[in-house]
Amino acid sequence: MTTTPEKTAQSSGTENTPVAVKTVTVTIDGVQVEVPENTLVIRAAEQIGVQIPRFCDHPLLAPVGACRQCLVDVPDAGNGRGFPKPQASCTLPVADGMVVSTQLTSPVADKAQQGVMEFLLVNHPLDCPVCDKGGECPLQNQALSNGRGESRFSTSGGVKRTFPKPISISPVVLLDRERCIVCQRCTRFAEEIPGDPFIALVERGAQQQIGIAEGEPFYSYFSGNVIQICPVGALTSADYRFRSRPFDLVSTPAVGEHDACGSAIRVDHRRGKVMRRLSGEDAEVNEEWITDKDRFGFHYLTAEDRLTYPQVRDRSEDGAGVLRPASWTEAFAVAARGLREAGATGVLPGGRLTVEDAYAYSAFARIALGTHDVDFRARPLSAEETSFLGAEVVLRGPGGGGVTYADLESASTVVLAGLEPEDEAGAIFLRLRKATRRTPGTRVLAVAAYSTRALRKLHGTLVQAAPGEEAEALQSLGTRADHGIGKDTVVLVGERLATSPGALTAAAALAARTGARLAWVPRRAGDRGALEAGCLPTLLPGGRPVTDAGARVDVATAWGLDSLPETPGRDADQIVAALSSGELRGLVVGGVDPDDTAEPEAFREALRAASFVVALDLRETEVTQAADVVFPVAAVTDKAGTFVTWEGRPRPFEAVFTNPQALPDSRVLAGIAEELGRPLGFRTVPEVRRQLEQLGPWDGERVAHDVSGPETSATSSAGGVADSSASGGYALATWKQLLDLGTMQDGDEHLRATARPALVRVSAATYEEHGPLLTLTGDRGTITLPAEVAADIADDVVWVPARSSGRGVLADLASPGSRVTVTGAQA
Repeated sequence: MTTTPEKTAQSSGTENTPVAVKTVTVTIDGVQVEVPENTLVIRAAEQIGVQIPRFCDHPLLAPVGACRQCLVDVPDAGNGRGFPKPQASCTLPVADGMVVSTQLTSPVADKAQQGVMEFLLVNHPLDCPVCDKGGECPLQNQALSNGRGESRFSTSGGVKRTFPKPISISPVVLLDRERCIVCQRCTRFAEEIPGDPFIALVERGAQQQIGIAEGEPFYSYFSGNVIQICPVGALTSADYRFRSRPFDLVSTPAVGEHDACGSAIRVDHRRGKVMRRLSGEDAEVNEEWITDKDRFGFHYLTAEDRLTYPQVRDRSEDGAGVLRPASWTEAFAVAARGLREAGATGVLPGGRLTVEDAYAYSAFARIALGTHDVDFRARPLSAEETSFLGAEVVLRGPGGGGVTYADLESASTVVLAGLEPEDEAGAIFLRLRKATRRTPGTRVLAVAAYSTRALRKLHGTLVQAAPGEEAEALQSLGTRADHGIGKDTVVLVGERLATSPGALTAAAALAARTGARLAWVPRRAGDRGALEAGCLPTLLPGGRPVTDAGARVDVATAWGLDSLPETPGRDADQIVAALSSGELRGLVVGGVDPDDTAEPEAFREALRAASFVVALDLRETEVTQAADVVFPVAAVTDKAGTFVTWEGRPRPFEAVFTNPQALPDSRVLAGIAEELGRPLGFRTVPEVRRQLEQLGPWDGERVAHDVSGPETSATSSAGGVADSSASGGYALATWKQLLDLGTMQDGDEHLRATARPALVRVSAATYEEHGPLLTLTGDRGTITLPAEVAADIADDVVWVPARSSGRGVLADLASPGSRVTVTGAQA
């Protein structure tokens, strides 16, 4: 046995002590190879280019040796390292001096593998021509490469075993039991990776099969992964089943657009239409797993209300008018004329943008409109968030001090503050789940109102905090010895923590005081990129502060301007208020849903009050119906672009299709700017990328953020949260679940059916007092939902999912920070 010095993997931003890795030397098919101790034989063979057939084996799952297809011959070489019978290479660790012969050099191994394949095919149906897996099936491939030409077995009466089919184990996953080879990949994935063991092996012997408990479907946010890793056609997609053949599809790599995780996906399409999406492989980000939302949530791209041509409003005598089709040239001209006449204009880009499009909005506001009134945050805001983002988040990425997925695995403690990762960032949840399973000492602390199901799956600890009390809870983390916060701690801050007074400051103070590393996790795919691109009233592209004279000169010079305004602009809430008061008269909106904002009715009033509105969107919305000019913009499949993950990692992708009916936001804004006589200097996505690279990041002094102590009063912004200790009623805790009423989930009824039901989580005392059906009344309305007891929620706190009923909690029930009353309701 030998030792190679200082072989170690370094995660960005941390200093690891080099760890010596023990290695052993084995001989496989006559080739000597040196591998780390405890490497499985099947992995060692891969290192020399030998592919041993397998079905149950998966590099991200624990070895089980269920299928026996990977048998190899390990004869005794005189060193006591051999075995009298063929061994499963997927469960056998290497030993120093071991000699292994695979099917390529050993008749014994070849015969054993052929025999296993013969057994697997005894009852396997011959329905390859209609099986969804046909053409990409490991069983098909290995039956040809490692099986016999004919079978020696005949079944009774020549009829193979059959079962009723398909069985729906969930709304999105269907099971054909006779195809199953009991490799257990699906059951192992469910139990090991997301911790959702809703499926299991049932029966015995020849009747052994995959099953679910009666009345308990396989409801998991990650259930679609079992379809992809199934080595046969036993598990199929309800949406994709019988729709296409794999060899008819063209595959294009892409990036998930539903959250800030940046998961690698593969888009399979045929004749200009997406047929399915699969997980891509990226060891640094999502490994090989994606959420069902990333997998199935693509039908919104072909919704019936998809915008396919520009529209302009012909004003009637009463001022209302109607939208009519227009050419791109006319729409550009009308938009430019309307914005020129309106004068002062605000820009609300939204958070679904690529970096290139976000940069275009940032540049359009400053170059074409001469204003810093631009804000991507179409959600409840706080006064401290802007400085927090400028000081603690922007410009931090892998290699530049930013937290990475790998850091989540190596951290001794991970603090979740205002973040429910299973709902808001699925890839983060899976990485934390992996860390807590493989490193039992890894701790997860959640600053939250109650212990969620996800926290229990992470074996985490609740640091209880009612809404509005997160700052005090974070402050206590740095002082309590039992929590052990230190340099090997990662603090993940969700975007909704900004609605709790002083909480962001407290998180930054905790990191500064203990040496813990801090990361901001937004919900939307475009938020981090919009921050880097300067879609904030206080930041210019590349993290340059608006208040810094050098930064303004830097950007103005790059854009060919004489100067930029010195005073920071209005945030999203202030833009809305200024439109209603008449201080602003024009508005440019990119994909903002009024019901996602802090004050939905205030946003609608602003739309009515504005003298001229330009909307850039994919589909018809309340905003497009009220707009004076509507531009159809390209979806993620129809343009190239880049998403930036929560880590700060760029994730570029290319266009899947060419769609002449829509243009990227950047091209639309460039067209309007040219009509205004203030060109942006780009038209295409490559030109935007070149301008971004030339401008580069800010190398001056960063924005300061006061971390002397958390605030104790409510923030001054409209989205601030009031003190939860105010008398009367219940404090309202809320966040969006992974699957909700979001319009980007439209079009797939199977996916919608897996959404978790809308309900109210309350304490046992509240449940006992009011019963199983509760009516909640807030300052905006009333909703009635079934109740469920959360064991550790406070008696004066209730939790409701944000967008799972009606138009959402903020629209239908209560304003941010307000309290609600609870009464029992009749069923």
